[in-house]
Amino acid sequence: MSTGNTGGYNKKSVADVDVKGKKVLLRCDFNVPVDKKTGEITDEGRIIAALPTINYLLEQGAAVIACSHFGRPKGEFKPEFSLAPVAKCLSKHLGKPVKMAADVIGPDATALAKELAPGEIMLIENTRFHAEEEKNDPAFAKKLADMADIFVSDAFGSVHRAHASTEGVSKYLPAVSGFLLKKELDNIGGAISAPKKPLVAILGGAKVSDKLGVINNLMKISDTIIIGGGMAYTFFKAQGGSIGKSLCEDSEFENVLKMLEEAKAKGVKLLLPVDSLAASEFSNEGEPLTVSSGAIPEGKMALDIGPEAIKAFTAEIAKAGTIVWNGPMGVFEFSKYAEGTRAVAIAVANSSAVSVIGGGDSAAAVRLFGLEDKITHISTGGGASLEFMEGKVLPGIACLLDA
Repeated sequence: MSTGNTGGYNKKSVADVDVKGKKVLLRCDFNVPVDKKTGEITDEGRIIAALPTINYLLEQGAAVIACSHFGRPKGEFKPEFSLAPVAKCLSKHLGKPVKMAADVIGPDATALAKELAPGEIMLIENTRFHAEEEKNDPAFAKKLADMADIFVSDAFGSVHRAHASTEGVSKYLPAVSGFLLKKELDNIGGAISAPKKPLVAILGGAKVSDKLGVINNLMKISDTIIIGGGMAYTFFKAQGGSIGKSLCEDSEFENVLKMLEEAKAKGVKLLLPVDSLAASEFSNEGEPLTVSSGAIPEGKMALDIGPEAIKAFTAEIAKAGTIVWNGPMGVFEFSKYAEGTRAVAIAVANSSAVSVIGGGDSAAAVRLFGLEDKITHISTGGGASLEFMEGKVLPGIACLLDA
């Protein structure tokens, strides 16, 4: 029933619709890490992040039918993938009971949903207990939708997938975003569609192939693109440099050379690390060697950007009006090779720019260095934020009603 039809980010949110007395199917991201031995939840972050939308719906007099996937049960009912521990944790944070259904679209879930009163909340079982979820099966989506009057999507980490509970249900229900998803759309969408200039994009990580789409999209709008991490060495080797045994994707030479040409033609400053810290082995042992990034000795591999690169990168970050960052500068899990990522994180945190961090390792790094409070927005979705930054149409966003 949704008439959402664009991949844009200007979508209706839960605040734009009347939910009083309505049954709301709320798609959350409760795919939380658990201790394999005890089954205890080890990080409640995603559950806590869902609370503002849930509390708002309950206060507005809606009956909330929450759903989520959890792990990879591959279309089978497996007790170790039950959402029961999530219901318990959610109940603790809400200070009220969360009714747990024994199934997804079966007799227990449908009976509970039918009896659910305004101001009450229930959680249905793991949507991935049915193979139809990932196949976006219309009959399965309709059964989910039949329990409710409105669909609220609040799982940004899943919007790049066209699954029954992320996109399929919108064919039968009016669909809007929750507050968590709205924040992602406003921050990432805003940074990319109307950035305060200059826009500095920082891209790191191991593989240039993972970031090609993002670089190409950001090339259209950025003033500066900073490239660090393992992916930088494909650029050096493509230009005839020697990189020892550093990470490299020979198959991407043509793409990176084209990118360098394009940056030049568009007047985009594309910065590569002038120097690097290299080691003989992928480990935290031994003393790092500072070398020129295009002249890494045989038998050595680059594991972080060097001091000159740090100076150049941080000076550029200091001038930014908007910063978009995705991917670390080196192997920051090793203390000897964490300095590049740390220095960039500090520069981003100290900048007066609007700063958006696209989930994954860069988000983990910012938290590790205790800087999350100084960042405008840290995305909750790794793959989703990357695809959003690429300018791709994400099915779980396109299906929402336009504002």
